[in-house]
Amino acid sequence: MSTIDDAPPGGRFRPAEGLEIVTEWDADLAGGDPLGFPGYLAPLEESIRTGLVRIGGRPAALVWCRFANAGGTMGAVGGERVVRAFGRATDERLPVVEIVSSGGARLQEGMVALVQMARTSTAVARHRAAGLLSLAALQSPTTGGVYASWASLADLRAAEPGATIGFAGPRVVAQMVGEYPPAGSHTAEAAYAAGLVDALVPARATRAWLESALGVRQSPLLLPPGRPAGPPGIPIPADPVAVLARARRRDRPSGLEWAAWLTGSWVELRGPDPAIRAGLAELGTSRVVMIAMDRHARGDGAARPGPGAYRLARRAIGLASRLRLPVVTLVDTPGAEPGARAEADGIAGEIAETIQAMAACPTPTVGISVGMGGSGGAMALAHTDRLLTLSGAVFAVIAPEAAAAILFRDEARAPELTRHLKLTAQHLARMGVVDEVVDELGTGAAGRLRAAVRSALLSAIPGDRDRRIDAVTQRALAR
Repeated sequence: MSTIDDAPPGGRFRPAEGLEIVTEWDADLAGGDPLGFPGYLAPLEESIRTGLVRIGGRPAALVWCRFANAGGTMGAVGGERVVRAFGRATDERLPVVEIVSSGGARLQEGMVALVQMARTSTAVARHRAAGLLSLAALQSPTTGGVYASWASLADLRAAEPGATIGFAGPRVVAQMVGEYPPAGSHTAEAAYAAGLVDALVPARATRAWLESALGVRQSPLLLPPGRPAGPPGIPIPADPVAVLARARRRDRPSGLEWAAWLTGSWVELRGPDPAIRAGLAELGTSRVVMIAMDRHARGDGAARPGPGAYRLARRAIGLASRLRLPVVTLVDTPGAEPGARAEADGIAGEIAETIQAMAACPTPTVGISVGMGGSGGAMALAHTDRLLTLSGAVFAVIAPEAAAAILFRDEARAPELTRHLKLTAQHLARMGVVDEVVDELGTGAAGRLRAAVRSALLSAIPGDRDRRIDAVTQRALAR
């Protein structure tokens, strides 16, 4: 057995990235000169190599694209190796791991190279349809037709800090638009900020990230500094107005805190809007996809998810659906972002599409209202087979202040409407909107909620989400 570090000269992994190669695939494939391109000779050692590897003891298919060989470009041989690797992985039910540094399609092979984008993307689609995971570690540079095909289609993507990452390299941008892109553009950091890659991972940590993503290494969710340190200890008042004020407190934990307390491991699925976070997580001994609203994401205790946040939620739901993993959502938001920018970006449609994605999820889903359930922005992640609520959480059709402005044009009547909207956990349970109220007081709150979620996942049947809300509706209809 060899390691990837034993590769011949012309392209090497850094030693810290060493992966055990069990078998190399299709090393005998050779290319020609399809265009008769002047001075072109197909490289003796192609830029893309494939094979079977073991990562943390788990077998996986490897696709290794090396810029050191022919600029990491993909021609007929490289494309064929990628297609065959994904085909083998599909047949043998293996995850695919990609280590990528590429200049894109091989220009000297013209359209023969360009069609490999479609061939490799189709192979990825078949692998996805089989419910299998793919991971990509992007190094510098990763550009062009490789980045715009199989490398961007990986389920989770990490990038090396400082790497050049982009559809077109900076020189090509300058040639096409007349100037170089601004400083900081076309970098791993820019892609991370935009939610195009899920993690910034130094080369020495690539193997650890791959092991975490494959579920063979624990990587707990680390909370940012200054976050609430534990479940609330303040008694829950009787007056709904006081309950609402308590749920809105800036020192009340939000979805991200509860995600950290509930899970043993977390691999981030990153989006452009931190008001919703998502990850591949471990809940006890089970792997789940968890989606957490984070009311504290902007430091004001009132973060409202925008369109990009709901697109991330749908990405996470889609991944869970394909991998046949349960979905757990943590709901805490004053409502979706209503401003002009969000409106122009289609906030209403994004909420609707997210509800529809939850409705279509083929796996069990459990939602927990952990703070504020605000209107349709919260409903998008609450359409679950089992819906739980913490005893001090609230859920309402709209914020009482907004209701007062709509119904009476008088915000001063918000306390009156707070009592009429029946938004407390006890009211929600009596209406049948939620299945269970979980006591949030005391040191055992996280353990109680974890046990309740695990029990709900075991009993939930996909489609219960519709049966519960249909029953709520039938009870409300006049007889």
